Amino acid sequence: MTAGALAGLRVVDLSTVLAGPNCARYLADFGADVVKVERPDGGDSLRNMAWRDPVDGEGLWWRFVNRNKRTVTLDLKDPDDAAVLMRLLDDADVLVENFRPGVLERLGFAPEVLHARNPRLVITRVTGFGQSGPYAHRPGFATIAEAMSGLASVTGAPGGGPMMPAIALTDEVTGLVAAFATMVALWSEKGQVVDVSLLESIFQLMGPLITVWLTRGEMQERMGSEIPYTVPRGVFRCSDGRYVAMSTSSDSVATRVVRLLGHEADPRFATFSSRVANRREVQDAVAEWFSRHTQAEALAIFEEIEAAAGPVLDMSEIAADPHFAHRDSIITVEGTPMQGLVAKLSASPGAVRWRGRATDADGESIRRDGWGDHTTE
Repeated sequence: MTAGALAGLRVVDLSTVLAGPNCARYLADFGADVVKVERPDGGDSLRNMAWRDPVDGEGLWWRFVNRNKRTVTLDLKDPDDAAVLMRLLDDADVLVENFRPGVLERLGFAPEVLHARNPRLVITRVTGFGQSGPYAHRPGFATIAEAMSGLASVTGAPGGGPMMPAIALTDEVTGLVAAFATMVALWSEKGQVVDVSLLESIFQLMGPLITVWLTRGEMQERMGSEIPYTVPRGVFRCSDGRYVAMSTSSDSVATRVVRLLGHEADPRFATFSSRVANRREVQDAVAEWFSRHTQAEALAIFEEIEAAAGPVLDMSEIAADPHFAHRDSIITVEGTPMQGLVAKLSASPGAVRWRGRATDADGESIRRDGWGDHTTE
């Protein structure tokens, strides 16, 4: 097996649940040696969250988010266990933690203490609201960030109330942000603190909406599957009851769709601005067209005219989809199916070597040998 791009990188993962552990997972997937540190009284609560394997009862979230990591339980209030952690950090490249601001310091692992011993250490701190500011000490969860970032305010049906995503969106995004920021810090070759928050990570995804408000005084409303600046766009029901999503964010694509609809001579359909001004007429014309075609027919026609469209797939359909299979988007690790790697590197690809391990699976060797001569095979 080819060593990953991050082979030799040593990461201590002190974080729990999703955003912080996701950061460490991305590093582990590309070869980093990640030691997952859990408290002795049950470990990371992600082990017991939501769905479990029907055979042995292990948590499926846990197996995915903490794959490729070694595990050890340490009581950071116990002097002997705290000493084990400190020895790991003395030789680590990265620490990932998501305590509330101040907790790491109270445990005796303040950044200045760690940097005095290991000046090159990158300390990635993931919190709800960041290490500073009026909200810094509030408990932070993805739902709160989605509410306060503006995301929920623009999500939902027209005239209805705000809605939250049906997945752990902010935790997943923040994991990617934290992994990216960690790699930027490592590239700098300077030991430093990386301050990542759930709120700011999801706020970045809001694009220019804050600029639009502050410069134009305009607020995006809840529009269901539509957006203000691209028409037609959305999810449409076909004659067989199945759905197709389509978008015309490119003017050349919009021109081909308008021609397909038979409205190329209608000035209401001619430009971005005219389609936005006549949104309901345009959207209704598209909905009527889809209502006369099955999903398969509609997708074939859109492919023929080189317009963007795709079927709305559920998990059963994704599991059987040939493109997902070809790309190894779904892999099986020690009997557990899960997503494959987030990206493909041609010269130094990552690998998923094992699923999330049992509590303290590597505890004896880590307490005895620290990092030891561990290889990621």
